[in-house]
Amino acid sequence: MFGSKNNDRFETVYSQGTVNTRQILVDKKTGVNYLFTCSGNAGGLTPLLDEDGKPVITPMYYKE
Repeated sequence: MFGSKNNDRFETVYSQGTVNTRQILVDKKTGVNYLFTCSGNAGGLTPLLDEDGKPVITPMYYKE
């Protein structure tokens, strides 16, 4: 669903399903994790939060 190129800002680190999909995306610049869900023509995107309500951040080291 989401192509992956070296210059893409987001990386898909987890994907499940074909019609009803769930994906975890990581922003390569900030490391923030997002949950993307899609069912038919509807979809949604939200940041993943930890137990304290703060965004889940994956430490990433990318060269600009």
